[in-house]
Amino acid sequence: MYPNREKAITELNLAGELNPGPWTKHSHNVANAAELIAKSCGMDSEKAYVCGLLHDIGRRTGIAAVRHIIDGYDYAILQGWSDVARVCLTHSFPVKDIDADIGKKDITNEQYIFIKNFLDELEYDDYDKLIILCDALADANGFIEEMINGMKVV
Repeated sequence: MYPNREKAITELNLAGELNPGPWTKHSHNVANAAELIAKSCGMDSEKAYVCGLLHDIGRRTGIAAVRHIIDGYDYAILQGWSDVARVCLTHSFPVKDIDADIGKKDITNEQYIFIKNFLDELEYDDYDKLIILCDALADANGFIEEMINGMKVV
């Protein structure tokens, strides 16, 4: 489950008020990239957009490293958005190993065990892979397509 586009935009705007920063523009760009790729691949582009938009929703609680993924997961679960919760956890792990993440482990031991078990028991689906990819392609200024189109080849 995931919210509709309008609700997702409202949620991200509220989160941005709670913790202002370039992460919200990054989230919009991840969403835009995910939507474009999903359309090209026959995936549900609305789901891709919303999951991309809310993949970092855990940042609403403040500046965090690994903690933002569990904060996002917990928030999305409370809202009943299981698809969003899933990408909140998976987007930071292109390799399904919590120890492969170089971010500060600003989480409790119980949270660490939860994330480790979640990743160990999960088979990534196309949306997990798509958001991981788009998270890597997008920053606050745009995503790679815009960057490539803006480059001059000599």
